Amino acid sequence: MVVIRLARGGSKKRPFYNIVVANSQQRRDGRFIERVGFYNPIAAGAAEKLRVAQDRVSYWIGVGAQLSPTVARLVDDAKKAAVAAA
Repeated sequence: MVVIRLARGGSKKRPFYNIVVANSQQRRDGRFIERVGFYNPIAAGAAEKLRVAQDRVSYWIGVGAQLSPTVARLVDDAKKAAVAAA
């Protein structure tokens, strides 16, 4: 099964997450199919906290990919932010 989930990056005590499309049998930080965004939970100031390619996420959902619960929340937040900005 294909899932859209977070892959952790960054250094110790400074997390940074890539939102990736991956086979569910691969490791969390292992091989992935496509990177569709990122999430920086400790972004400060003018730094961008969240970026999601909505068109690619909707494509992958259309072909059967499942969202992890955290990614589903982040995608909803990104949609709300896009609507508020427009």
